[in-house]
Amino acid sequence: MAEQGPTTLWGRSGERRRLDDALAAVRRGESAVLVVRGEAGVGKTALLQYAAGQATDCRVARIAGVESELELPFAALHQLCAPMLGGLAALPEPQEHALQVTFGLASGDVPDRFLVGLAVLSLLAEEAAKQPLVCLVDDTQWLDQATRQVLGIVARRLLAESVLLLFGVRETDDERLLPGLSELTLQGLEAEDARLLLAAAVTGPVDDRVGDRLVAETGGNPLALLELVKGTSEAELAGGFAIPSTASSVPDQLHDRYLQRVRALPEPARRLLLLAAADPTGDPALLWRAAQILGVGRDAVGSGEVRQLLEVGSAVRFRHPLMRAAAYAAGSSEDRRAAHLAVATATDAKTDPDRRAWHFATAATAPDEDLATELERSAERAHARAGLAGCAAFLERSVALTPEAERRTDRALAAAHAHLHAGTLEAGLGLLAVAEADAVTDLQRARVEQLRGEISRASTSGSQAPVLLLQAARRLETLEPRLARETYLDAWGAALVAGHLAAPGGTLRDVSAAARPASSASGPVEPGDLLLDGLATVILEGPESAEPSLRQAVDAFVGDQLPGEHWLHWGTLASNAALALWDVDCWDRVSARHVELARTSGALAPLAAALNVRRVVAIWCGDFETAITLGLEEQVVKEVTGARRASYGGLFLAAYQGQPDQATPLITATADEALVRGEGLGQQIADRATALLQIGLGHYAEGMAAADRAATGNFGPFTWQALPDLVEAATRAGQPDVAADAMRRLQAATAITGSDWAVGLEARSRALLAEGEAAEQAYAEALERLGRTPLRPELARARLLYGEWLRREGRRVDARDYLHAAFDAFSALGAEAFAERARRELLATGEKVRKRRPDTLHDLTPQEDHIARLARDGRTNPEIAAELYISTRTVEWHLRKVFGKLGIRSRKELRGALPAGRRYGHGAG
Repeated sequence: MAEQGPTTLWGRSGERRRLDDALAAVRRGESAVLVVRGEAGVGKTALLQYAAGQATDCRVARIAGVESELELPFAALHQLCAPMLGGLAALPEPQEHALQVTFGLASGDVPDRFLVGLAVLSLLAEEAAKQPLVCLVDDTQWLDQATRQVLGIVARRLLAESVLLLFGVRETDDERLLPGLSELTLQGLEAEDARLLLAAAVTGPVDDRVGDRLVAETGGNPLALLELVKGTSEAELAGGFAIPSTASSVPDQLHDRYLQRVRALPEPARRLLLLAAADPTGDPALLWRAAQILGVGRDAVGSGEVRQLLEVGSAVRFRHPLMRAAAYAAGSSEDRRAAHLAVATATDAKTDPDRRAWHFATAATAPDEDLATELERSAERAHARAGLAGCAAFLERSVALTPEAERRTDRALAAAHAHLHAGTLEAGLGLLAVAEADAVTDLQRARVEQLRGEISRASTSGSQAPVLLLQAARRLETLEPRLARETYLDAWGAALVAGHLAAPGGTLRDVSAAARPASSASGPVEPGDLLLDGLATVILEGPESAEPSLRQAVDAFVGDQLPGEHWLHWGTLASNAALALWDVDCWDRVSARHVELARTSGALAPLAAALNVRRVVAIWCGDFETAITLGLEEQVVKEVTGARRASYGGLFLAAYQGQPDQATPLITATADEALVRGEGLGQQIADRATALLQIGLGHYAEGMAAADRAATGNFGPFTWQALPDLVEAATRAGQPDVAADAMRRLQAATAITGSDWAVGLEARSRALLAEGEAAEQAYAEALERLGRTPLRPELARARLLYGEWLRREGRRVDARDYLHAAFDAFSALGAEAFAERARRELLATGEKVRKRRPDTLHDLTPQEDHIARLARDGRTNPEIAAELYISTRTVEWHLRKVFGKLGIRSRKELRGALPAGRRYGHGAG
């Protein structure tokens, strides 16, 4: 009986209905994604094959992950897309070029990982426009990381493309792949269905006790049942004699069964199966060239037993992934090396040099410097196509082939560094262990400490990272002063995030005190030195003393005087430096550039942090629309990389929107998670968000308590940002002493030359504590200064406070103008609590103002609203698709829904249906 016959789907009626429904959706012009999870043999592959069998009116594309190519970047993605590359010309030029570079068809800079994802999405959409498309991805756990990331992006962007994307995943103990997608978890068959399957697979009688035992031993795993039956005689099945099982698990039992079958084959057949297992491309021409090298003829595939395991036609395909694994395991280590050597020899050195080097490396029996060097060259090419993840994979392979210890350590360190920025932190730690064991020089040992601290920081944002990095920096001072200063800068960033949760000796003041002497060491002064000096001085002496160094450092970043590697390391710190200068324009420019470079390099771990900062900039500038869109992208990056750091932009957005039922649980959960991760800054941001929420609601005592917590400790500019809220909440709560103390601290924090932001907030806060003409002059100064900035919420808050003061002074007519301006601004922003606070003040002046009633605009989802506004502003559908990482067809689908909700028929009517909004700064990032 064939392994994937109908009996393997026995009892899976519910699962088949899920697939039938998904196929029906695709035929209706929608998209569907389903992750099928389960242990080996439980029926994942059978369900994927069922879907292929039902999709007779669809185009079916299949790939499967292969363990031997787990680290070869974009290997599986190329297999999926290769038959569709004839449609590349239909893609927008940037997407076409991104795929050409990714697949080695053209040269160029490393493409943005999200642009590659959009290009694949567009390619699938183009194919699906001709005929509904079903993509089957089996053994997802063995896909190379780059492919898995891109397909994860595609899966989260599919909507209206007539594409079904099915993943089969055998879960590992320590990682849950593709989280957040619709899923179907397969368990063993129910006992009754398992017994029926057993009966259907056996021609003779089965003793009830034997049948029950087989069902219990396999847990109802259908493939295991069928394989066990094959190894059990009719007499044993009918006689009730128990046969002990020696396998520890169902996958082990299945693997052993297939091993027995492969090892029972003639030697030429075993060699052919091993070659097919070693080469996952499925290219029959390559298989036969490699077979000829090993002296295996085409007749080796002729036996029925071989055909039950392997299909050789227009493509080479095993009938089940476990069969591939068994075919590979059945060979000795010598046999496997011979197979890889034959595949490498048969691979064209010009068209596929990297895969050729990969197979030669797998066939190597001893360290080989020439081959290790070739893998280094492949790493450079992979970096150009696949970014840091691809580079890390080849460097890691080259480490094992490097004969000389010092060179091996350098390569291990380089690979660990690439894994760090690619977000594959466990792999980075493994390479650090290699580097530590082989390190020859003190510098190499210090670099191990440095990278271990950086990985600790990236993985947990934890309390230990500042101490680890500080120790490494001190050790590096006499060995490599430049690297020492860079490490001090990393330690400063880690200490900022850890905050009051930092381990002893790792506080921000500790790091700043240790770093100051290093920042002024002899030698040419670089922007990183200025950044380190400025940030350390901010903590030790305050912003006024730090201003010269910070200004020069920020100007260097704004002027793009640093290499991309420095941006990835310190882009967030450069944004913090601009924040310390109260320079909103530079804050905007630096954060936008950081996002751009992180995207371009494919460095997803830094991209998550860059998007987090960019969202905060958008919110402070009143562009909630962009903040929502950036949040969607940030969430995708976190899902793809597994990053867990809190989204500060999400907290501030929820606080400004002023809906406590939604905001409070989010803020509480973020604070709790930050405590677990040792992320003191996350707790401080949660307190600031709480203060903002409560002040908007008019709950001033609660707002004062939260703002007081946020203003406690030394988080540099993050602490200062809480002080205006503390002044406002304390004055309204009747706590003038608290407000006066916060005001003194704010005046010291805003002693920055030429900042309208700093002067405006200082004046607004000073007005709250003043009386009479002094208060009015301070309010006028605040309105003038903040009016020169893009900080729309801060300006609206100044108008609200001034209007409240005028009303209390009995000047109700004057108050109405400012209160109306505040109400309109907050309403346009979507800051509902602040808008309601302004409305109540207007009522107190005798002005009749109704609450803004929800209209049809509130029926639009954030994605629909953003797409509608982009269309209103003249963007074409392809332009919108490129900006939002969705397909053109999804844009069209969203616009049809928008038109229906707004009661309009065309894009021309959007201008009247949607209020004009002002976008801030230098783009959405």
